[in-house]
Amino acid sequence: MKFETQAIHAGQHSDPATGAVMTPIYQTSTYKQDGVGKQRGYEYSRTGNPTRAALEACIAVLEGGQSGLAFASGMAATDTVLRLLAPGDHVLAGNDIYGGTFRLFDKEYRRYGLEFSYVDTTDTAQVEAGLRANTRMVWLETPTNPLLNVSDIQSVAGIVHAHNADTLLVVDNTFATPYLQRPLELGADIVVHSTTKYLGGHSDVVGGAVVVRHAPIHERLAFLQNAAGAVPGPMDCFLVLRGIKTLPVRMDRHAQNAAAIAAFLAGRLNVARVLYPFHASHPQVDVARRQMRNGGGMVSFIHKGGAEAARRLVEHTRIFTLAESLGGVESLIEIPAAMTHASTANSPLAVDPGLVRLSVGLEHEADLIADLERALSYSSNNTVKQQTS
Repeated sequence: MKFETQAIHAGQHSDPATGAVMTPIYQTSTYKQDGVGKQRGYEYSRTGNPTRAALEACIAVLEGGQSGLAFASGMAATDTVLRLLAPGDHVLAGNDIYGGTFRLFDKEYRRYGLEFSYVDTTDTAQVEAGLRANTRMVWLETPTNPLLNVSDIQSVAGIVHAHNADTLLVVDNTFATPYLQRPLELGADIVVHSTTKYLGGHSDVVGGAVVVRHAPIHERLAFLQNAAGAVPGPMDCFLVLRGIKTLPVRMDRHAQNAAAIAAFLAGRLNVARVLYPFHASHPQVDVARRQMRNGGGMVSFIHKGGAEAARRLVEHTRIFTLAESLGGVESLIEIPAAMTHASTANSPLAVDPGLVRLSVGLEHEADLIADLERALSYSSNNTVKQQTS
């Protein structure tokens, strides 16, 4: 079946008791047993829940994986994947990753004996040079957050597995979603999602997911999922399942709007640089077009006026809402250096304070462009007045 059909039906069946077309919200913590140890498939909802099982099966199909696991947040999913490692293991990561991921790496797991180093993963020579004898995991975001750099997943997978067949390549596919790119088909071992974002799609749920290619990895992660217990509730799973049903339609519209906004920003004198994977100016545009269906809904740009002008801009939009997160139907705007990536301050991964990140929603593109044009003019004019006063 095609992706659009799978997004609506994969892992989901009408309820056998009532015939309900939508997967029910099994709001229960425990399940009746027909005898001691004689279960009907479920025993306790931390271990398994029918609504969660439907979501896990759906995401696994969409990513082309062997199996999937759902978590209470994207960071819970990330944390569980890191538990596959042991003290002394080395993780090679990109030098432009989500601030929360960096915080978990640097402030927590480093204390437990894991080693982390960071390279530009768009440069395969740097990836190869960064691998060590004790490298057990390579962590990719592509496109990255917030610079929207694009790594060649297939090339990186070849380098990683040639170095050591047991080293795991993990790809955070949150920005692209399985509709735009399928990392497992390109050689990745594990895919991680914040389902809070595009999979949920409506800014009303927090969740995470992991999809794997190989059964032994799934078995270990499923043990960790149950043991640590960072699982989503059935209502959260229902909301993500509902969001996934419209994922293809939404991602096409996100990309249509984002491409129009990137083209608009590229023509503005007060914009120093536009970052969008399918824009002609993007340094990895060829890789992006080869491994992604479209450019997605995220656009970043650097304001020529620097941090103060960027702050004035984001505080004076009317349709774009100043807020963290991304991937919802409404458009959001933020300054990563002061918000989502504040944890990278004073580190090699620190973000340009003049960088603005847009999560482009589904509003009419003309309204979004008019909103940005007005706010950009305001930010630049007030910056000039402040400098001359």
